[in-house]
Amino acid sequence: MGIADFAYHRPATLAEACKLGRTHGNQARFLAGGTEVLVDLRQKRCVPAHVIALGSVPDLNHIRSEGDLLRIGSMVKLEEIAESVEVKRFFPALCEAVVHIGSVQIRSRATIGGNFCGAVPCADAPPVCIAGDAALRLVGVDGERTVPAQEFFRAPRQSILRSDELLAEILLPCQAESSGMSYQRFSLRSGSALAVASVAARIVLEGPSIAAAMVVLGAVAPIPLPALECARLLQGQQPSVELFSSAAERAAAEAQPISDIRGSEAFRRELVRVLTSRALREATARAGRGVQ
Repeated sequence: MGIADFAYHRPATLAEACKLGRTHGNQARFLAGGTEVLVDLRQKRCVPAHVIALGSVPDLNHIRSEGDLLRIGSMVKLEEIAESVEVKRFFPALCEAVVHIGSVQIRSRATIGGNFCGAVPCADAPPVCIAGDAALRLVGVDGERTVPAQEFFRAPRQSILRSDELLAEILLPCQAESSGMSYQRFSLRSGSALAVASVAARIVLEGPSIAAAMVVLGAVAPIPLPALECARLLQGQQPSVELFSSAAERAAAEAQPISDIRGSEAFRRELVRVLTSRALREATARAGRGVQ
C-alpha cells in the first residue's frame, strides 16, 4: 500500500518546528521515530499534507538527572531507555515497561515521546510514568507548560497537544527509598505483541503501613486509567494477601474494557484482577517489605 504525497519539513530548532505546526495545523503530522506514523500513513489512517521530522531538533535527545528529577527528552529511543544506567538507578520500572514494546529493532527507532503522543490505549510507558507522578513539559509557539502525565490524554489517539505544541520532556521525580513500583502486562504471545491488559503500581510504606498507593490500568480503558478506589482502599492499611486481593477486585471493577479480537470484556477484567495483585505484591516487596 503506497503513501500519499506530502511536503517534508526538517526544522533545525524547536521554535521552527512549533511554527510549522501552527502554520499547517491539522494538515501536518510530526515525525519522531516513525514506527507508528509510517504505519498510519501506509494504512491511510492519516493523510497529512505536511510531515515535520524532528530528527534534527536539538535538546530533545537526552537523559539527565537534576537533583531529585530525571529528565528524558521526547526523542530518546526506547532501547536507550531500556539500557540506561541512569534510568535503571532512578526509575527502573520504566526500563521494565519499555522492553515490552516491539522488538529490539523497533525500540531502536521508536521514541518515548512517540509512545505518549500516539495516545493508543495499550501503550506501555504512560501507565508507569503516571503511577510515578511524572510530568510532561510541552513547548509551543506561545511558550511552554508543564502538566501531570495523567492529564495528557483525552481519548484514543487524542491528547491535549495543540497543533503548535511538542512534547519536549518527560519529568520523573525520584522515588523515595520506602517506595516500590511494578509493571505487569499480559499479551497473547511473547515478542512484539500489544498488551491486552496492563497494570502499573506504586506503593510507599511508612513503618508497617501503606502511606500512599497508585495503581494505573492500561489497555482496558480509552486512556490510561488511575484506579482511584483501589488506591484509596490500600491507603493506611498494612500489606496482606487479603488486602491485595480486595484491591485487585476493586481495580477490576474500575476497569472500562471492551471486547475485541484480542479479548473479551470479562477476560480483560480478570486479567486486571490478576495483574493488580501481582503488581501490588512486587511493588511492596521492592519497597522493603514482603506480604505477610
